[in-house]
Amino acid sequence: MKKRRTEVFKKNFNGRKLIVTLTGRLDTEEPELEKKIQEELDGVDKLVFDLRTVDHVSSAGLRVLSSTQRIMTKQGKMVIRNASDEVKDFLDQTGYSDILTLVS
Repeated sequence: MKKRRTEVFKKNFNGRKLIVTLTGRLDTEEPELEKKIQEELDGVDKLVFDLRTVDHVSSAGLRVLSSTQRIMTKQGKMVIRNASDEVKDFLDQTGYSDILTLVS
């Protein structure tokens, strides 16, 4: 099993935009990741998850995305960018593609 590494890059757009780039598998240690992301959301009105190098998302990974989406719905907008076809298919199969905003 590939170990998931998480890298967080912040890019400010008037101090209110956060880009989170995830790498590998989004399936383990998610409470830690979820907490780390949520700690960064104060004052953010646009959150972008860049999944360019994510090759797998599990139900635990979906929990991170959906709980973060709930927060961002109250304070701004969240998008998922650069998801692979496999990740998009998984989001379609689970119905999350109807909830989450996917962009290329």
